[in-house]
Amino acid sequence: MPKSKVRKKSVYTPPEDVVRSRGAQSKALQPSPRWWAPVMVTLMLLGLLWIVVFYVAGEQIPVMQSLNSWNFAVGFGAMVAGLIMSMRWR
Repeated sequence: MPKSKVRKKSVYTPPEDVVRSRGAQSKALQPSPRWWAPVMVTLMLLGLLWIVVFYVAGEQIPVMQSLNSWNFAVGFGAMVAGLIMSMRWR
């Protein structure tokens, strides 16, 4: 059986505008700073702890008494901030 000829492919060179746009994207894809993950976890845990303390001893803590139902907003706000940070974590 005859051997087929091997075709040599030309080297692909991307257009200039693609190369420039990749340079802008590389900055967005850099890893997060080292403090990002601890702050993210701390915010989520603080929000959870705030809500738990409000349920257990909210009547005995003056700050929580004055906030009343806004304690849920404080707790869930901290947890949502940590969740938003987790979406940006690389």
